[in-house]
Amino acid sequence: MRHRSLLILTTVITTGALTLTACGSRDGGSKDNSGGKKTVVVIGVDAPLTGSLSALGQGIKNSVDLAAKTANKNNEVPGIEFKVEALDDQAVPASGQANATKLVGNKDVLGVVGPLNSGVAQQMQGVLASAKLAQVSPANTNPALSQGDNWGKGEFKRPFNTYFRTAATDVVQGKFAAQYLFKDAGKKKVFVVDDKQTYGAGLAAIFSDEFKKLGGEIVGTDHVTVKETDFSSTADKVKSSGADSVYFGGQYPEGGLLADQIKKTGANVPLMGGDGIQDPAFISASGEANEGDLSTSIGYPVEKLDTAKKFIEDYKTEGYKDPYAAYGGYSYDAGWAVIQAVKAVVAANSGKLPDDARAKVVEALGKVTFEGVTGKVAFDEYGDTTNKQLTVYKVEGGKWVDVKSDTFNQ
Repeated sequence: MRHRSLLILTTVITTGALTLTACGSRDGGSKDNSGGKKTVVVIGVDAPLTGSLSALGQGIKNSVDLAAKTANKNNEVPGIEFKVEALDDQAVPASGQANATKLVGNKDVLGVVGPLNSGVAQQMQGVLASAKLAQVSPANTNPALSQGDNWGKGEFKRPFNTYFRTAATDVVQGKFAAQYLFKDAGKKKVFVVDDKQTYGAGLAAIFSDEFKKLGGEIVGTDHVTVKETDFSSTADKVKSSGADSVYFGGQYPEGGLLADQIKKTGANVPLMGGDGIQDPAFISASGEANEGDLSTSIGYPVEKLDTAKKFIEDYKTEGYKDPYAAYGGYSYDAGWAVIQAVKAVVAANSGKLPDDARAKVVEALGKVTFEGVTGKVAFDEYGDTTNKQLTVYKVEGGKWVDVKSDTFNQ
């Protein structure tokens, strides 16, 4: 979307005069161990810091901030001080594009983490690529972003070599959801709804194709509009269709209300969605009990990963106002991937940033590999994560509880 945003420190800008030296490095940071000035490297963040998806966006921003602070504390890249510049896209594509332009204009930015929404990413990719500026999303799940518009026909072509992601794609998530609903939950007749957005419509289409291949029946389809609240007509269609389940491609603000209104019709069927609904706000949006509703999410539950224990502890210690939410671990890993790429570039250039640092960071990102918060972090030839772990969650006792985790092999 993840569909798999994630922040109000809207902008953190390096202090002091920032000048380019002959080798292309930036001065103005704190002093290193030898007493000299450290070179400032900025990691940009684009996410919805305000609005209905800010619960996810704040988690993204904070987690990248934690990665930068950890790198500085440990002197991860000698001579380099990392700072974060976080911009609010409000989940609006045009805002994301404007933010991308602003980040490109800051020569200290050597990598961008974000955005949350695939539709926003579509408007950012070209802008960042034109400046050879690396982008690592912790949440985008639309396959076309990395594999091209014809991926569904088996024609894979990477649109921008600057684009990477730590989140698994909807190809993985949609198929995983269909297999669970059909095989594990035993549902055979599903009503499919989407929000007409890039993430939601794409995820719903992949789910539907797989569900039909398994032998299931799509008994009806409908669409809802983002930011609307009355979905009673859709709920009535679900009721009259005889569906034993509903699949929703979209985000939690609409998903929670849709689930509520479906249940108010007397249709006692579970609603399932992707990582876009896997948030406590989905449950609180409904006045009816959500027991039995389902969602998928990229990766395994962070709280159950040994690799995430230090991240969780450090996040708490920092005292961030907002939780790391669904994409915190992936955001930290995205930020750390940028840091590791910078580290490799600096090490290969006698301890300094080269004058083509942005292009070199992009090249280094493709070779990055490390054990991160969410497990092994590495990218394939399309810039997609090699980590294909997913989890199914169910609402039990008024909260999301993980019920199945597995590695998906296509």
